[in-house]
Amino acid sequence: MASNNPKMSRREAMLQMLRLAGTGAGVAAAAFWLSEHSTRPTEALAANAKRDHTVKSNAALPEMVVAQGVSPAGDDPRALVRQAFADLGGVGRFIARHDVVVLKPNIAWDRTPEQAANTNPDVVAETVRQCWQAGAKRVIVTDVSCNEAERCFRRSGIQAAARAEGAEVILPDPPRFREVDLGGVVLQNWQVFEPFLQADKLINLPIAKQHALTGATLGFKNWFGILGGQRNRLHQQIHPSLVDLAAFMLPTVTLIDCYRVLLRNGPTGGDLEDVALKKTLVAGTDPVALDAYAAKAYWNLDGDSMPYLKLAEERGLGRSDFEHVRTKFSQV
Repeated sequence: MASNNPKMSRREAMLQMLRLAGTGAGVAAAAFWLSEHSTRPTEALAANAKRDHTVKSNAALPEMVVAQGVSPAGDDPRALVRQAFADLGGVGRFIARHDVVVLKPNIAWDRTPEQAANTNPDVVAETVRQCWQAGAKRVIVTDVSCNEAERCFRRSGIQAAARAEGAEVILPDPPRFREVDLGGVVLQNWQVFEPFLQADKLINLPIAKQHALTGATLGFKNWFGILGGQRNRLHQQIHPSLVDLAAFMLPTVTLIDCYRVLLRNGPTGGDLEDVALKKTLVAGTDPVALDAYAAKAYWNLDGDSMPYLKLAEERGLGRSDFEHVRTKFSQV
């Protein structure tokens, strides 16, 4: 195993473990890897703009968790969600009694779960269940789809799975968009879907996919789904736009669905030959590190090919040098 090589760097070992996910390789050498806190500047945005849903940092807990399915139990995406929350200190660390919790999966495309263009419905359903267990008052699942919303919500399996766990599933509705000053460097006034403005806690649930424009679509790119209007305009300045969105909508926790990874022809996919079964969930409180880790491991992308990672770090949103955040690897 990579971890037995004394010359292999910590970064290389972390990437090797994620790349081997789904092949039956163990992660016993991982356990806790701790790193020192870094001081991050506070981003100064318009007073009426920034939605900060974060929770207090805890130096005794990991900032990133990689839960990998290596046994029959790990075939269930729900088990990965349970493990990730447990490793991060329990769902009660993030969700308090009477919270209104909004879950933001990717439900952009008219695709089935096997095509890996949308977040796995079992990942969404188990996250809903965890929120109820923590005492949430309301749990809402929503997204602003690219394809026709009713078909996306239904065919993705997310609508049925979320409702089966008691969540409110809200489809995008034109009267419920509100013009908001995002307070960004590039993005100023924009239409934002109302449920995202009313949340006490916000959970980002992207799926890991290749993307022709940004290299990969992960946690940051998932924020496009809070907006209405002509979102294709954002592609002209995609990287600063992503950072503006992430600075506006700070999540409580992020869970990147890597159960099935769309390695090519993203973000829409369609061909099962482009999908790799990885049985992995990458979760945590540092959204920059999570994106950087998954992008490097699956597509060998870094800050040079994904400039938003460095821009986000400069804005105080997290660390792009993921090997220096506290990380825990778990087998399921």
